[in-house]
Amino acid sequence: MSAWFGDSRTVSSLVVLQVPSEIVFRDLATRTVAAVCKLATKDASVGEQFGHELVSAVGEAFNNSVLHAYENHSGEITLRITYDDCQVSVEILDHGDSFDFDAAPELDLAEPQESGMGLFIIRSFVDEVSYEPGSPNCLRMKKRFA
Repeated sequence: MSAWFGDSRTVSSLVVLQVPSEIVFRDLATRTVAAVCKLATKDASVGEQFGHELVSAVGEAFNNSVLHAYENHSGEITLRITYDDCQVSVEILDHGDSFDFDAAPELDLAEPQESGMGLFIIRSFVDEVSYEPGSPNCLRMKKRFA
């Protein structure tokens, strides 16, 4: 599916994946994002690190949705992946419990961490990240390559 976005008249392509909120589907989600990254950057001189970083961020976001949003119940997770000639954007949507994104504590790297690094990893690996609670909750990530 294609759609026009913005005034620049850049064609943006859309890939949608909807899976049960089970950790076993994380691999499918991250492999889908990796494939889209390869498609998006095939004509750009971008190294593999671009895809690895976005895949890591999406993997962490998927984990958070399964482990926290759907902690006490099951549901579905939808990934909406768009790309154009300069960036890849991923939206992760769920109908689970929401959280206060802006109140999430900053990570103290001086202390050893066994968990709680998901948002730190996401923020480190993407250019833009935002969260909109609601039904559905939506975590948006953008990573530019041009």
